[in-house]
Amino acid sequence: MLATTLLRRSATSTPSVFGRAFSNSCARRSDALFMHRDTEYNNPKIPFAFTADNVKRAEEIISRYPPQYKKAAVIPLLDLGQRQNKGWTSISVMNYVAKLLGMPPMRVYEVATFYTMFNREPIGENFVQVCTTTPCMLSGSTEILNTVCSQLGGITPGATTADGKFTVVEVECQGACSNAPMMVVNDDFYEDLTPATTKKVLEAFAKGQKPKPGPQSGRKTSENSAGLTSLTSKPYGPGEFCTPEFS
Repeated sequence: MLATTLLRRSATSTPSVFGRAFSNSCARRSDALFMHRDTEYNNPKIPFAFTADNVKRAEEIISRYPPQYKKAAVIPLLDLGQRQNKGWTSISVMNYVAKLLGMPPMRVYEVATFYTMFNREPIGENFVQVCTTTPCMLSGSTEILNTVCSQLGGITPGATTADGKFTVVEVECQGACSNAPMMVVNDDFYEDLTPATTKKVLEAFAKGQKPKPGPQSGRKTSENSAGLTSLTSKPYGPGEFCTPEFS
């Protein structure tokens, strides 16, 4: 009743009263995250199988679960397949994992399309993920992201360099807020970044080197740059400062 009344009033009222009438517009949708489309480089006819070493690794992973629940190994096995497949999870990787675990392929597709850690398209040799969530943003992550894109030839987030060495993406929180701003390159965190240290890290990877991960500011972990402001005294030991009956 209320909806009908509003629709009638919106159709007959002037804009000065309601601003504008109700309207519909077509939503722009992207199926890239949840739908597979065969391509020359990603289709079920392309063979994939674990190497001998990864077969042993997969068997060890599966053995952690009861036989009736071996499908619980789907995430670590997809990760294993992605690592073998040069950093991305193709439809052939998904089908192989499904067969290995005795799962309907659709169940594996559901997992691979839900978690953004599974790359559905080929990536560069070095996968650069720049965090731009609030703590990093407040600490200058926008400048870091711009520096990364500029240093890599002016590419935009989501793109890969022409030489195939780098892919850059913008990501949400990586759990290193105390060391913001930060970025992840492959499996390593590079924290406390400035534009200068960001360039230095990328230059090292471009040369085939691996710079030391962690804070790039000189501090070793996440300690306060001004020194400890809490937990400065000896921690309580068992029985200390207890009432007599508990000491």
